[in-house]
Amino acid sequence: MILEKKKAFNEFATAKGLRSTRQRDIILDFFLSTHQHVSVEELYLKIKASHPGIGHATVYRTLKLFTEAGLAREILLHDGQTRYEHALAGEHHDHLVCTGCNAIIEFEDETIEKLQMEIATRHGFTIRSHKLEIYGLCAACRAK
Repeated sequence: MILEKKKAFNEFATAKGLRSTRQRDIILDFFLSTHQHVSVEELYLKIKASHPGIGHATVYRTLKLFTEAGLAREILLHDGQTRYEHALAGEHHDHLVCTGCNAIIEFEDETIEKLQMEIATRHGFTIRSHKLEIYGLCAACRAK
């Protein structure tokens, strides 16, 4: 799966006329190894520890390229912070976002998906994509 994503990004970069760089490869490796939603800053700090020559702006620009290539998806949170997650072909999920600690919980619910389709059909609307983010407090923040 990781090799396929690397190949897909390299094909995307070549098609855009971008040359392959070691820095982009490192950033891609770090991004693909994350299993959570990360901000530019969080990813930059992870990379900086072992690759201090890679700057914040490079991480930012590269994440934008990953999004354009279809490898990443941006999630803009209520606090204005953009986070990035892996974009998997054919996979869809929604999010519960804690406004206390910014934890993000992914979920899938067939009933919600069906209801969205029914509403779209009722209005003669064709859904191309959608995202559902529900904001509130997680159990840990409620317990505080």
